[in-house]
Amino acid sequence: MFILIKRLLLATLLAGANAAADPVRDVVVAAQMDNASMVKKLLKNGVSPNTVDPITGQTVLILALREDANDVVNVLLAQPGIDLERAAPNGNRALMMAAFKHNKPAVLAMLAKGAIVTYPGWTALHYAAASGYAEIVRILLEHHAYIDAETPSKLTPLMIAAREGHESAAKLLMQEGADATLKNNESLTAAQIAERADKPRIADAINAHLSLGRKGL
Repeated sequence: MFILIKRLLLATLLAGANAAADPVRDVVVAAQMDNASMVKKLLKNGVSPNTVDPITGQTVLILALREDANDVVNVLLAQPGIDLERAAPNGNRALMMAAFKHNKPAVLAMLAKGAIVTYPGWTALHYAAASGYAEIVRILLEHHAYIDAETPSKLTPLMIAAREGHESAAKLLMQEGADATLKNNESLTAAQIAERADKPRIADAINAHLSLGRKGL
């Protein structure tokens, strides 16, 4: 309901625009409304598919992904000049947002276009772990995502999955070789992070995994 109200408000703003059109504003609003026909029209008239929202600093692709505006996402991804790597001021990139929003088709489309999977710091794998979608975690790993990538505070994807309570994602990461002994900048392991976040099942699963590893030595 909130999203619908928001889009209606955005539609009102767009409909009430004066004759001196602002193409940046128009494509930003249309992207968030999932108004694919308007986006196509604006692109045809020369608006860049890499237009950046001056308020948030996010590209229209990131905005469309954030708002689940999938028709617009498809239009933008079909543009030959689409920039998949343009980062917002907070570091968000399109692949990260798609992973967080469980948008498997967009993730696959961007990977097929050569999207970079792992950057220094936060990565798409962190975002997939945060949202708990194990299938996207698997897809990213199949595309050589670095499984133990660290954020500036030394959080790994396994730590993120543990903190957020996503057992299936955490187990998949461990099965694929995530190092459960690593520590963040507070000297906490993934199991300890799970315990602190009141996720005892995940803490137990991580400790059991570590015990099996020690027995195999």
